[in-house]
Amino acid sequence: MSAQVRRPVVIIGAGPVGVTAALLLARYGVRSLLLERHRDIYPLPRAVVADDEILRILQSVGIHEEFAAVSRPAPGLRLLDPRRRLITEFPRSLHGHHGFAQTNMFDQPELERLLRGALARRPECELWSGVDAVSVTRPSDGTAPVRVTFRRDGSGKEEHLWADAVLGCDGAGSLTREAIGAVWEDLHFEESWRVIDVRTTLRVRSWDGAEQICCATSPATYMRVGEDRYRWEFRLDDEERLDGPQGRERLRELVAPWVDLPSDTPEGDDFEVIRQAQYTFRARLADHWRQGRVFLLGDAAHLTPPFVGQGLCAGLRDAYNLTWKLARVLRQGAHDELLDTYEQERKPHARHLIRVAVAVGWAMTGGQDRGAAFRRAVVGAACRIPGVTAAVSRDLSPALSAGPLVRRRPRLSGRTLAGTFCPQPWVRHDGRPVRLDDILGDSFAVLTAVPPTARMTAVTTALGAPLIHLHDLGDDGTLAAWLAAGRTDAVLLRPDRVVMDTVPAGTGDFTGTDAWAPLVHTGRRTPGARAVPPPRSTTP
Repeated sequence: MSAQVRRPVVIIGAGPVGVTAALLLARYGVRSLLLERHRDIYPLPRAVVADDEILRILQSVGIHEEFAAVSRPAPGLRLLDPRRRLITEFPRSLHGHHGFAQTNMFDQPELERLLRGALARRPECELWSGVDAVSVTRPSDGTAPVRVTFRRDGSGKEEHLWADAVLGCDGAGSLTREAIGAVWEDLHFEESWRVIDVRTTLRVRSWDGAEQICCATSPATYMRVGEDRYRWEFRLDDEERLDGPQGRERLRELVAPWVDLPSDTPEGDDFEVIRQAQYTFRARLADHWRQGRVFLLGDAAHLTPPFVGQGLCAGLRDAYNLTWKLARVLRQGAHDELLDTYEQERKPHARHLIRVAVAVGWAMTGGQDRGAAFRRAVVGAACRIPGVTAAVSRDLSPALSAGPLVRRRPRLSGRTLAGTFCPQPWVRHDGRPVRLDDILGDSFAVLTAVPPTARMTAVTTALGAPLIHLHDLGDDGTLAAWLAAGRTDAVLLRPDRVVMDTVPAGTGDFTGTDAWAPLVHTGRRTPGARAVPPPRSTTP
């Protein structure tokens, strides 16, 4: 084995999810090798929406300011009837929980260029382009290393390398998914749509958010992506074309509610179709996302209709959730059982978002079976109930379910903070304003509104985590109000900024160390790290 090529982590697929995973691993000193079959970034538009949680992930890999320069905030989503009358609106704030606008429009190639630029600056990351993965093989006893077989572009020769872990970021047709024997669970939505990306200087009649036309026969989606960039999506037959004389006339008809095209030709210098592609929108989940040290992320693990703009977002959440856990296993000797929490946490979350997207899709079209009209009426009526649209907007990224790394306690009133993200306000550090995560760093952290107890200090010391009192942050009161709403004196934050454990008001102690301490305990520690304190029962 010593003569073979071996890497700590091999990532199959260097799209946004794969590159983000590599960058996140690099923060923890974990080296990775990305295998990408394409020679360069795919140059045409695909994903166009990122929420504030995703901007926070981009902040963690150091490109949020560059991304802000190539993206634009949007006010939300509107559902319109066939006559373009408002049914309901899903508002999105320009100042979300994570410190960024809740909806941001962008061009995927521009995001990928920023990610690739960051990748080139990290010596821990290596990218092999023009390399096609052929197979992923685990040892019969289920242990590492995992063998990855690949071919270089233009060569029929098979080569091999070995990895302590393999991340399958290789899309809907994932080789990695086949390698671990995962199959799709069908969540019952499948429609064929034409996606049209346009650059135009003509006046477009619309607001700055997304519009979805709810119509059983001719549903459509409109989004303003940039200053002169727009996207339309129409449910069309596969064989219907929008080029040639007849196709151009059909295109004029489709976009007429938004823009008046010249009568001589709908396409020219002032209306350029950058790309048109036929997609089948599906709702699917892989039945399992992990086998040993082989994992599925992004479209390899889940497919969602695009109606709430969460496809790419879900994949980046996968990377954010998994990488800190994998780094703790590979670098600090934590037990592999920690890795079980990846699917336990991410799969229900992905299922929820897919269901929200399917519900919006049903409101648009009702599907095409005998129950379509009934479903469309029910969903449309629900959207008119006061508070429902606000709840849907708020719950696009719901709290993680209770588990080993999310200590939930029954609450008779108020809300529990465990499983939710810590908000990210601007705070002061060394006399200057910074975002909270820039102070918290890459590891665990404790935020407290009360003087720290001996137990709080012991936990932070053992985890190598900063212990930060709110009085020292100088924020605008956001954090204090958040803790007070949860009747909490202090929180233990995971590296992904999810609340893992809490100190209920007046108790002075964390409530769940017996659940999480064995998982994050490090047997093979990096210099300066300390073992997690031995667990003890803290059941009220």
